[in-house]
Amino acid sequence: MKTNGNTILITGGGSGIGGGLAAAFHKLGNTVIIAGRRERVLREMAAAHPGMEFIPLDVSRPESIARAAADLDARFPRLNTVVNNAGVQHPHDFARGGGYDDAGAQEEIETNISGVLRVTAAFLPQLKRQPSATIINVSSGLAFVPLARFPVYCATKAFVHSFTMSLRRQLQSTSVRVVELAPPWVKTELDAAHSAPPARAGMGPMPLDEFIAAAMQELATDAEELAVAGAKFLYAGGVSSRLYSTFEQINP
Repeated sequence: MKTNGNTILITGGGSGIGGGLAAAFHKLGNTVIIAGRRERVLREMAAAHPGMEFIPLDVSRPESIARAAADLDARFPRLNTVVNNAGVQHPHDFARGGGYDDAGAQEEIETNISGVLRVTAAFLPQLKRQPSATIINVSSGLAFVPLARFPVYCATKAFVHSFTMSLRRQLQSTSVRVVELAPPWVKTELDAAHSAPPARAGMGPMPLDEFIAAAMQELATDAEELAVAGAKFLYAGGVSSRLYSTFEQINP
C-alpha cells in the first residue's frame, strides 16, 4: 500500500488501534477522517492532530452510514481508503446460567459484522471511481485461534477474515485492493475485559505504539493478509486442539 498522499476514512478512529493508525497516517501526510459514535472523543483526537477531520458515525445503524457516505462523497471526492476498524467485545459463558448476554452479542454482530458489510457496500462506489483504492479490514489473531471467554467476538473476527477473502476475489478486476490487518493482543480500551496473564507465561498485551509501528511497516508492503507480531503465530497455526489449549492457558 502507498502510505502517503491518500484520503483515508477510519471507523472507530477516535481511540485504540483506530486512533493509532489515524495518527500514523496523518503524520505521513495523508488526509485522515476519523469516524465513531463518541463525538467528544473524535473532537479531542482531531484537535490534537491539526488538519485531521472527523465525522460522527455509528456503523451499527444503516442510516448513519448512508449519511456519512453521502457527506464524505461530497466533501472528500478523492477518498480512496476505508479502514473498517470499529469493533466491540463482550465476554459470554454459555456454561453458566445467565452467562449469555444477548444484547451484548447483538451489539458485537451489528458492529463487527454488519458494520463491515454496510460500510464496505456504502463506500465502494466512491472507491471504485479512484484510479487506486484500498479497503483495510481489521480482523484479529482471534479469528484464527479463538479465546473461549469471547466466543462471539472471535466468531465475528473469523467472519471478517472469510469475508475479506471473498471480497478480494470479487474486486480483483477493479482498482480496489482489499487488505486484512490482523492485530495480536494489543493494550487498548478493548483489553479492559481481559484478565492479567499468568506470570509463568511471560506474556501480555503488545503496547499500542509498538503495534502501530509494526502495522505501518506491514501496510507499506504488497502483502494482502497482514498478521502483525504475535498474530503471525496464530495465523500460521490455525485452529488445532493443542494450539487452542496452549493459547487458553496463557490468555485467560
